[in-house]
Amino acid sequence: MKELEKLLDRIVQRININLRELDYDVSPFIKNLVPLSQMVKFYAFYGITPHHPLNFEFRHSSLSGSYFLGKIRTSNSMLYKSDVRGDELKHRGTVFRYQKFEIPLSRDEGIDIEDSFLVKTLVHNYSHDPESLEKFFIKDTLSTHYANIHGSPSDGCFLGPFATVDLTTIRDCVIGAFSYVQAGEIGHLNVGPGTVWIRSPDQFNFLYRHSLRNLNPYINFGADRPPQGLFIDFVEDRKGDFQRVFDVVKLDPPVLVPRNASLDRFAVIKPKIRIGENVLVAQRAYLQNAWLGKGANAQENCYIINSRLEGFNVTAHGAKIIEADLGENIFVGFNSFLRGRPKARLSIGKDSIIMPHTIIDIKKPLAVPDGHLVWGLITDAASLQANSMTLKDVSKIDGSLIKGNLSFEGRGASFVSAFRDRIHHILEANGAFFNGTDNSGHAQKNQNISFNTIQPYTDGELEGLFPTIIIQP
Repeated sequence: MKELEKLLDRIVQRININLRELDYDVSPFIKNLVPLSQMVKFYAFYGITPHHPLNFEFRHSSLSGSYFLGKIRTSNSMLYKSDVRGDELKHRGTVFRYQKFEIPLSRDEGIDIEDSFLVKTLVHNYSHDPESLEKFFIKDTLSTHYANIHGSPSDGCFLGPFATVDLTTIRDCVIGAFSYVQAGEIGHLNVGPGTVWIRSPDQFNFLYRHSLRNLNPYINFGADRPPQGLFIDFVEDRKGDFQRVFDVVKLDPPVLVPRNASLDRFAVIKPKIRIGENVLVAQRAYLQNAWLGKGANAQENCYIINSRLEGFNVTAHGAKIIEADLGENIFVGFNSFLRGRPKARLSIGKDSIIMPHTIIDIKKPLAVPDGHLVWGLITDAASLQANSMTLKDVSKIDGSLIKGNLSFEGRGASFVSAFRDRIHHILEANGAFFNGTDNSGHAQKNQNISFNTIQPYTDGELEGLFPTIIIQP
């Protein structure tokens, strides 16, 4: 265990050096975050398929309970029950387009995690940094419970619980609990909890801030204690359902899965599930009494309970949908929390966009009309009116808009177009449009994954660390 303690000290020191300009010390936050004794209890595992590169290198790292797919390297790092998916990394010869530049890749891209501590974090997509096309790097970074690092190289950063950095290069930044940032490139910023910030230079800037008073019951995080709030309680209450999934070597699919759909071996499937064609259900997803229509998906750490999704729905990483009915072509953003009640159903009309890190928590029936943009915290019809607009009205904005805690500047048409293009790309990548021969994606390519496990040292000075492991074809 001594080497594991030394490794943790090394990571803390390196992060603090990077955050010195912000005068930010991560030491109190790491204390009691994950007891080091936990790092010995779980195996790590990796996937092999004919569709993804196989190239892993693990050096002086602890990988407890973590999953790897693709081309990934870790060194001097600690990963606890994290998912690192390299199935969308760029390949040699790919031409990356950025502004007026067209840059061909000289080698396959890989994910490189160094001197970092990732706790129940999802790493996915590919580097969108034009200066680092072949390496999706995560350096000197602490990321806490259920954060998402999505296409976002990071250097010297701290991510609070349920935070998301999306398609953004971040250097020497603090991203607060339940904050979402998609801003291209940022450095030396302390983004407060509950911030939703989407920026495209010279096009638009969307900025919303949750009230801390309203946010705290859902998620709050402070020094010397683990994250607390309804979000954590919700996940912890269902943790036991994952136990058998990870304890049993082989599980037969508990429901009928079409040949062109994919149900991950490490998803929890409770009774009364309907899986449609071209559906993707990722690892650590949780389905209970869920109806998923054609082309729908449930990504990592998603929960869909007592709900119906008509089809071509994107349920982004960490989103939760409870007691709800969703029409076709609805996007539910990262880590959003949508909760109706058995006698107070939530319904969302087709072609709507639920912004990342949105909370809808109702006690009376509520309907979101077709084609709406929704954000913020919504508990009733009045707050829905205050925190939504038709996409047509959003497209008419040319200048600035202030609506409650929302501030928008720029061209609304560009904002809507960017979102629609992104939704189409996600559906395409997930195989929602597969026709039997063309447009295959994750739902088709992830069907025949073989899983292999690796184990740490179980005692002595190296307890909790994994030996150096190199896995290649």
